[in-house]
Amino acid sequence: MTAVLIDARCTACGACIATCPEHALLRAPRRPFAVDARCTACLACVEVCPVDAIEVNA
Repeated sequence: MTAVLIDARCTACGACIATCPEHALLRAPRRPFAVDARCTACLACVEVCPVDAIEVNA
């Protein structure tokens, strides 16, 4: 199972949400919420995050 970790550096810009082809990231009050079961570990979210706040463990 894939685990998506979004840390406190997240600015909630939404770039990762807009980029995720699997719709595995959802808006939440402080930072996006990851639905790990949907994640295919494509790393698109990691690549677009401007503050390097996302880690994907496959």
